[in-house]
Amino acid sequence: MNERWFEITNVNTVDSPSIALYKQHLLFNIGHMVSLVDGQTDRLMPHIKTNKMPEVMKMLLASNISNFKASTISEAEIAAEVGAKSVLIAHQLVGPKVNRFLDLSLHFPNARFSTILDSIETAKILNEEATKKGISAHVYIDVNNGMNRSGIEAGQDLLELAAFISACASLHFMGLHVYDGHLRDVDFNRRNQKIETGLEEVSHYFETMKQENPKLKMICGGTPSFTSHLLDKSRITSPGTCVLWDLGYSEKLQEQEFKYAALVVTRIISKPTEGIITVDMGHKSVAPENPIDKRIKFLNLSDYQLLSQSEEHGVIKVSDWDQFQIGDVLYGVPYHICPTINLHDEVSVIDGGQKVDSWEISARKRKLQF
Repeated sequence: MNERWFEITNVNTVDSPSIALYKQHLLFNIGHMVSLVDGQTDRLMPHIKTNKMPEVMKMLLASNISNFKASTISEAEIAAEVGAKSVLIAHQLVGPKVNRFLDLSLHFPNARFSTILDSIETAKILNEEATKKGISAHVYIDVNNGMNRSGIEAGQDLLELAAFISACASLHFMGLHVYDGHLRDVDFNRRNQKIETGLEEVSHYFETMKQENPKLKMICGGTPSFTSHLLDKSRITSPGTCVLWDLGYSEKLQEQEFKYAALVVTRIISKPTEGIITVDMGHKSVAPENPIDKRIKFLNLSDYQLLSQSEEHGVIKVSDWDQFQIGDVLYGVPYHICPTINLHDEVSVIDGGQKVDSWEISARKRKLQF
């Protein structure tokens, strides 16, 4: 690969701080994801939360991927708008979101929307509201297999919840949703062993349920466990980050050979004292949840240290201060691309080394039409 692949020849048309989306790398990542499941795209349910863009969704659909996972109503809405076949909102919906979800189903009859449940209480509410609207809501049971963030643990309570859902006139039981994002060992064999061990009890209960309902599906994991779950052809996989890729997963998931498709573009705006440059990339421009040294890696900068960030400034210590000029452009790989994308309104689309278009990150909004 050209070591300077990221440079944009008409960078004067690219504002900063902003996201540059490299179209050829994006196409590579989508193609590679499809190849890992041997072209069986019905086994893919990519997560929309990473890209949040209708134009990226269109590219996924063009690759024969038609089933998606989302975190928000807005993400599900953009998928349906561009022609997704089905969208699972992998969040237990409460409050106004219950009826927003049901209204999506009414507005987009050609798309099948589903959501997750982990309690009889929320199942009751969804069933009651769906009954009022005269529709059937598709649901998966969210299973907690060790992450302890959401879900119901495998056991008798799981079977009772499944039985309750199956008895609800306005709920359609689709299967199990199991997210194991806490398992991120760098060594694939160790990670794979933990993933499979964590699924043993869940799989036992799933097979018990399938005896009564053979059509049930099990949706497993995210990007960290993608290369494990794809080995079992009975599972539906839900990678998301790999569509754009980032520094964090490139360090941890070394068996996954995806390319950086989204970079932060920033410019030097000051040289306040010798050895220090300041860029227009504050913590409103790149995900700040990690320590300062785990937020971004600059591709055209060496021997540096990101010292601090405020809302609109990034302060960097450099070794060869004299070589830098105010206005110089830096290109950085975010450590965590998903929340970084959510900080921006649009991306600059780069193809052949040039900015050729701009795409809106429309699903960063919490509410669109619904």
